[in-house]
Amino acid sequence: MLRSLFSGISGLRAHQQMMDVTGNNIANVNTTGYKSSQTVFQDTLSQMVNAAGAPQNGAGGTNPAQVGLGVKTASINANFSQGAAQTTGKSGDMMIQGDGFFVVKSGGESVYTRAGSFNFDANGSLTTPNGQIVQGWSANTDGEVNIAGAPGNIKLPIGISLAPEQTTKFTLTGNLSYEAPIDATGATAGSSKVIPIPVVDENGASSTLNVTLTKSGANEWTAKTPTGTAVPITFVNGKPVAADGVTPLTSLTLTEGTETYDVDITDLTHYSGNTEARVSDANGSGAGILSSYTVSNTGQIVGVFSNGLKQTLGQLALANFNNVNGLEKIGDSMFRSTVNSGLAQVGAAGSAGLGTITNGALEMSNVDLAQEFTNLVIAQRGFQANSRIITTSDEILQELVNLKR
Repeated sequence: MLRSLFSGISGLRAHQQMMDVTGNNIANVNTTGYKSSQTVFQDTLSQMVNAAGAPQNGAGGTNPAQVGLGVKTASINANFSQGAAQTTGKSGDMMIQGDGFFVVKSGGESVYTRAGSFNFDANGSLTTPNGQIVQGWSANTDGEVNIAGAPGNIKLPIGISLAPEQTTKFTLTGNLSYEAPIDATGATAGSSKVIPIPVVDENGASSTLNVTLTKSGANEWTAKTPTGTAVPITFVNGKPVAADGVTPLTSLTLTEGTETYDVDITDLTHYSGNTEARVSDANGSGAGILSSYTVSNTGQIVGVFSNGLKQTLGQLALANFNNVNGLEKIGDSMFRSTVNSGLAQVGAAGSAGLGTITNGALEMSNVDLAQEFTNLVIAQRGFQANSRIITTSDEILQELVNLKR
């Protein structure tokens, strides 16, 4: 039988596989996180007709003469180039910008995906559309995350509340007028300034603490709470200084009843002009209930509480591999590690070569339709050409049969 028949058959098989791969790419043109594949061909063994000969006895050398025996599929490689972003505005949608995969648990096995369409289920677990639980690290009660440990299930602590934080310090800024009249009692107009400070007690109850600043000397003012002791503030060249008149004074301590407050006065000045001292910052907050969450570009899940405070609740884990083309596709837009992909290198987004996370967006398929349609034509023409080989070989065999007649 003619060798060309078998070459043609191998060509039909190879181009059919190319058509299958191209068709699958086109079918997944709108699949979130899908990575297209491409077919690579290589020739098979060649039959030796004449071996190579070395130059000798004045004669030149001869090259080998071989007849190829067809084609086969060498590999089907996935293209892991970045897909375009599709903005959704949904908090549970996440996109990896750069290298890496989300880590999820499927039946006790860690699998990996680029499709970041996640939701929190009834138990507060962050899951994929098929119920696999997204992996990462949970934060402690202080909002601290230890990414050195093994990742576990990401859970949103439903109903969590922040305990109230008592006010212990605040900051005074602005100017105390150099031209203000001196009156240690504060009775003269312009000689004193009352600054209301919002404070929170240990039970989360809010109130207002009035701090009175009074000019008691040419370069001295006092700060006093309603029942506390007046604390002097001395200025040199418009800046507060300590008792030695040289060392900058950055803070002072005020008391009100049993409470003590640390007051930052670093930016308080004593220059010509109006008295415009004010409070610029104060700690303390009431109790808060978790109301929503956001995801940072490093994968931190940050809870937003009803009292306006934010606290880290967890950290998403990303994984990367030495050979991403060694990963095995297992359906559901998931990949499984293999002996040739290498072990998963797990870390936080934005570190160790891992990409960053964009919240409220999904990664679209990286299928290039123009290229895929071109591949369809190439596969079709390749299939037709190999079909012609078989037809022509059949005609030659028919001629051989006809020689008998």
